[in-house]
Amino acid sequence: MGIKKFRPYTPSRRNMATPDFSEITKAKPERSLVVSLSQSAGRNNNGRITMRQRGGRGRIQYRIVDFKRNKLGVPGKVVSIEYDPNRSARIALISYLDGEKRYILAPVGLTVGDSIVSGENSDIRPGNALKLKDIPVGTVIHNLELEPGRGGVLVRSAGVSAQLMAKEGKYAFVRMPSGEQRLILLECMATIGRVGNEDHENVVFGKAGRSRWLGIRPHIRAIVQNPVDHPMGGGEGKSKSNMHPVSPWGTPAKGYRTRKRKPSDKFIVRRRKK
Repeated sequence: MGIKKFRPYTPSRRNMATPDFSEITKAKPERSLVVSLSQSAGRNNNGRITMRQRGGRGRIQYRIVDFKRNKLGVPGKVVSIEYDPNRSARIALISYLDGEKRYILAPVGLTVGDSIVSGENSDIRPGNALKLKDIPVGTVIHNLELEPGRGGVLVRSAGVSAQLMAKEGKYAFVRMPSGEQRLILLECMATIGRVGNEDHENVVFGKAGRSRWLGIRPHIRAIVQNPVDHPMGGGEGKSKSNMHPVSPWGTPAKGYRTRKRKPSDKFIVRRRKK
């Protein structure tokens, strides 16, 4: 993949940088693996806004991606590399030997015509999926499970990867993209390789309209609002309010611990922050 830049013939084009989609081999998705998504515009099941500044995005269809990789021992062939509007990574359409088709996350180095397989006897090649107990120490992995059989929930964004550092007892030491090290059961599945579309971090929207296409509405700074609307609003003239940044309901916005105690916290060996 590469990044396409433009001559600054309009203000919005001046700093815009978009992917060139050179790796995409098929424009339309597989119809059997697509479902329609209803838009919530930041509202919950009661119709109340739980996430502000959302709504008005273009219509998209959800591609059903196989995160479990539980089709063991059946070889599959890469039919196409496709764009997915629901994630930063590209997806690969796999046609298995028994005729079934599935989408997987496309890792770096996977091309049309390549063969992939899941299971304990699989080769250590990009796109193949194995349990952590069957993967050599030092291997770069992605699409990592937290619980056996649940499906990959970690390391799925464009360009990221984790590394298998060691094995001890029934656990594996895995270094996450953030630098955090955690214990994960050896029975959990992972996919070999780094997630593709590495240039995603270099994309520059260039204009407000591209944010609106994604359903991101304008965000109004707290300091310019009225006192009735925000604790930091109001004042004669331009004021910096001299208070810690908070939400409209007074919850601290920075330096405030929001993480609840989770059962998986005890498996964190080394946090990403000291």
